Amino acid sequence: MKKILIANRGEIACRIGRAAHGLGLKTVAVHSDADSESLHVAEADEAVHIGPAPAAQSYLRADAILEAAAATGADAIHPGYGFLAESAAFARAVGNAGLVWIGPSPKSIDDMGDKERARALARAADVPVLPGSERFGPEAIGKVEEAATAVGYPLLVKASAGGGGIGMRRVDGPDKLAKTVESTQEMAARSFGDGAVYLERFVPRARHVEIQVFGLGDGRAFHLFERDCSTQRRFQKVIEESPAPGLAPEITARMAECARALAAAERYSGAGTVEFIVDAESGEFYFLEMNTRIQVEHPVTEMICGVDLVGMQIRHAAGEDLEAELNAVTRRGVAVECRLYAENPKKMFLPAPGALDVFETPADMEGVRIDTGVRQGAAITPYYDPMIAKISAWGETRDAALDRAAAALRATRIEGLVTNRDFLIAVLEDGEFRRGEVWTGYVDARRKDLTA
Repeated sequence: MKKILIANRGEIACRIGRAAHGLGLKTVAVHSDADSESLHVAEADEAVHIGPAPAAQSYLRADAILEAAAATGADAIHPGYGFLAESAAFARAVGNAGLVWIGPSPKSIDDMGDKERARALARAADVPVLPGSERFGPEAIGKVEEAATAVGYPLLVKASAGGGGIGMRRVDGPDKLAKTVESTQEMAARSFGDGAVYLERFVPRARHVEIQVFGLGDGRAFHLFERDCSTQRRFQKVIEESPAPGLAPEITARMAECARALAAAERYSGAGTVEFIVDAESGEFYFLEMNTRIQVEHPVTEMICGVDLVGMQIRHAAGEDLEAELNAVTRRGVAVECRLYAENPKKMFLPAPGALDVFETPADMEGVRIDTGVRQGAAITPYYDPMIAKISAWGETRDAALDRAAAALRATRIEGLVTNRDFLIAVLEDGEFRRGEVWTGYVDARRKDLTA
């Protein structure tokens, strides 16, 4: 492996580029019209234009990406997260083109991308699973009421091909079930090309905890501890941390072993994340899904474990055996990541694209890491996720990590658009959050106070 094409944009494309350059590899960036002057393009050794701004005409065009790889002599492709990262068809096309796919096998992507199949595989690996239903396509709407009664209310209607909180709607009773199922099916068909949905029991006071895993593709699999992702808005993560505050070590240890066992049974290859819902009152946990890619919040794990997960992905794909290294992983201290977005917390966190007239982040602040794909003068466009940066902090204690993260956010200057910076600071300094009383409904319950 000598040259990697990065089939993504923004901060994750920059992150992959840094890891590749650290290993002595050349990189190729791809970009749309909107990203021709972007940071990930500037930092790559070569760049190829692949289409107009809309993702469907550029970053989701497998043919254009493969043509770019052929034209530049790239011998591997790293998909990052989002876009084509969890497309089994794209992974197969990369392999068929004679290129190295830096990710799990197409089979694993298929297995875990189908939420019903993933739940069945989890059960087979003795992983606890929430009560749920089979898949329902648009033609099977007549069977939904019976399934909902069996699952029990409240429940979630979830897009079978969805992820990241997209395609997920709560239903508290039978009166709104059919309408919610139909609207979710329509949205899923538009967003994922698959209108199937399924029902899943809703845990009223839930925590969202995930386990980082790494598999070697032959049944050997390892975990790199947990990340708590309970602080969310619109079912999407905004602050992640490790260790999970207030969870008994025996609970997180059992969760980690379940995740490792599932990855081993799947003969999983590379980095992945097994996500769980935890009942905040009972401590019981249930399998949610497995993401077959690197996660947005991987810096949390890197900071507590002292590893380079993206570098490990590349080295594993190149044939290096990482067993000894993975066996030696330990963790130290506490890390927290804050997602800095161009969005308006006072207007239900709606995206707020615009120009970054001023964008300055603190330099060399102890224990702080900044991941970004933009620079001063750039624009946050309406075409893509409105993330500006990820601001992460490490400390010997949770209070120290939270204090450093808040200080780093305060030292970050942004002018020209609306952001969630002050909201993030308010969360980090909120008494309930400081006590570790985190759950997925925390932001909604405290939104007025946190956005005042």
